[in-house]
Amino acid sequence: MFSSSPARPLPRRAPFATLLAALCSALLGACSTLPPYQRPTAEVPAHYAGAAPGWAQAAPADAAPRGPWWTAFDDPVLNQLEARIDVSNQTVRKAVAQLQQARSLVDYQRAGFFPTITAGLAQDRSRTSQNVEGKSLAGKTVPDYAAGVSASWEPDLFGRIRDSVNGAHADAQASEADLEGVRLSMSADLAVDYFALRSLDTQKKLLDDSVSAYAAALKLLQQQLNNGAIDASAVAQATTQLEATRTQATDIDVTRAQMQHAIATLTGEPASSFTLPPNGSAAAPPAIPVGLPSQLLERRPDIAAAERRVASANAQIGVAHAAFFPDLVLSASVGLESTFFAPWLSAPSLFWSLGPQLAGTLFDGGKRRASLHGAVAQYDGAVADYRQSVLVAFQQVEDSLSALHALADEAASQQRATTAADLSLRLTTNRFNAGAVSYLDVVTAQTIALTNQRVADQIAARQLESSVLLLRALGGPWQAGAANTPAHG
Repeated sequence: MFSSSPARPLPRRAPFATLLAALCSALLGACSTLPPYQRPTAEVPAHYAGAAPGWAQAAPADAAPRGPWWTAFDDPVLNQLEARIDVSNQTVRKAVAQLQQARSLVDYQRAGFFPTITAGLAQDRSRTSQNVEGKSLAGKTVPDYAAGVSASWEPDLFGRIRDSVNGAHADAQASEADLEGVRLSMSADLAVDYFALRSLDTQKKLLDDSVSAYAAALKLLQQQLNNGAIDASAVAQATTQLEATRTQATDIDVTRAQMQHAIATLTGEPASSFTLPPNGSAAAPPAIPVGLPSQLLERRPDIAAAERRVASANAQIGVAHAAFFPDLVLSASVGLESTFFAPWLSAPSLFWSLGPQLAGTLFDGGKRRASLHGAVAQYDGAVADYRQSVLVAFQQVEDSLSALHALADEAASQQRATTAADLSLRLTTNRFNAGAVSYLDVVTAQTIALTNQRVADQIAARQLESSVLLLRALGGPWQAGAANTPAHG
């Protein structure tokens, strides 16, 4: 800013005072009230309790990118859908915008290291009252033309600006980790929904095949009824079985449509214009290498974000400490000012000012002390958030490992039950054809066989879901292609 009236000449000692102030600034520039930052500690178990015997330990590769972890499932359709997450998912795009905002705040805080320079032009006319005594300009109208440049700079004596930059930089790193966390979460949600839809397609195919078989059996029974070989009860039982199975198949269509709509939203497309063709082939879960618990702290983006927020809170303590020390402001201005426009550019119209200002707060009623206490409390809260994130991460890994371990045993047991139910159906059908049992026994065997097959398909879907959740809990595979490494010996 600049003044509309000429500044008084500075004393001769002003340049020396300015030089002395600049020298003090250079000597004190290394001073900082920032407490030394130490990464908060968290209790890390020696191994995962839920890991099945024989699971291999993954070799850590911190510098390697996580890569598209979903390729471990070897599904081209899933790969195409996952590719749309970064482009079209609105939650990811919001996280990108928040990261850009955080990076802009770093630039904003870093600008405090540099002086602020302003320039301006002004023209005004003023008249002094004629009834004021003792003024030479009483009753006169005086124009004023002025132009000037001013600069001000606050040396970072006690690290306030530097701590603010460090805090903003840590927040930006946390936002970057948040973005990776959102990407991981959205891609995992998409994979879970996709495999749920695939499971519905498998069950739909099973039900459709059953409807076709039941319809053929009903047609045969109706011929036997017409020939007098059986009574009407067998036809009624077959009709009931057929229509009940058709009802189940229709119910699958309703659930599949809802799942397809959810996938459309995750990929950023309107639900009304998005379709996925049915795929009744069974998908198999991949073998997933399990890392050491300590590696989880290095790979999970939410843990990284929580740790960076601890660093940011630590920097805010330094900012609060710096408020107890005085601020030094160096300012200078230069310009031209004249009552008449004609001599405006001449040397006599020149005005300038230069000088330092040191100011500090002597009493504020405890405001700065309260701010410091608040910053310390914020730091303690960030440490608690970090440790809670670690606990939740280990819980999620253990939940997924336990689920996979139990589901493996459950799938093996269910496969034996399904095989036995299929054998029972064949034997019962043969006995009915031989006239040894009623058709009610066949219907019962069909119901048991269909139920067991659907349960087997549902267990397979739960295994895929648990595999996805484990990959998300581990922060993705350790390296591109790591998910294809055999996990069992």
